[in-house]
Amino acid sequence: MSTFVPNLWPEEAVPTFAKECKDCGLYQHGTRMVWGEGNPNAPIMILLDNPGAREDCDGSPFVCGTRQTLQQAAYEVGLTADDLYITYILKRKPTRAYEKENVRTICINHLEDQLQAKNPKVVFCMGNIAVQSFFQNKDVDVKSLRGTIQQVRGIPTLVAYHPLAVRRRPNLWSYFVKDWHDLANLYNQTKDTI
Repeated sequence: MSTFVPNLWPEEAVPTFAKECKDCGLYQHGTRMVWGEGNPNAPIMILLDNPGAREDCDGSPFVCGTRQTLQQAAYEVGLTADDLYITYILKRKPTRAYEKENVRTICINHLEDQLQAKNPKVVFCMGNIAVQSFFQNKDVDVKSLRGTIQQVRGIPTLVAYHPLAVRRRPNLWSYFVKDWHDLANLYNQTKDTI
C-alpha cells in the first residue's frame, strides 16, 4: 500500500507589479491571479497552461485532480515539494472563449519575469499548450519531444503529458512516470554540477 497523500501546496503571492495586470483581458473572466505554487525557490519549475480550481464551490481549498496526479508521480520518483515549483503560461483560469494566441503572447511576459527571478535548473513542461507556448512553436508536441532534453531559453527542458490527460487516459500513466524519472535523473545530474 502506498503512503502517498496529496497536499495543498502553498501559493506564492502575486508580485506587486503584476497584481493589477489587465493586459490580456482574462481579469474579465472573474478568476483570480495565481502566480505559482510550491517552493518559490525550487530548482525545478513545472509549467502548465493555466491554474485550475483550488477552491470548491464553498471557497474551501482542495487538491484538484491535476495536482494529485502530479504529486503522485513526483512521489514515485523521489522528488519532494521542496524540489518543485508550479507556474503557468496564463496566470488566470479562463472561464469562456478568449483570443488564445494573443493572450498567451501577452502572458508569456510574466513567465519571462519568473524565469529571470527564479533561474530554475530545469523546466518541466506539461501538455501541448504549455509546450507550444514555452517553445514558441505551434508545430511541436509532447508526443514527439518526450524523452529528450531540449534547451529552451538556455534552460534544460523536458516535456510530459498534462496530468489531466493522464487521469482521463490511464494508459498514459507509464509514460508519465517515465518522464518524471527522466526529470529526476536530469535534476540529479544538475545537482552534481553545482
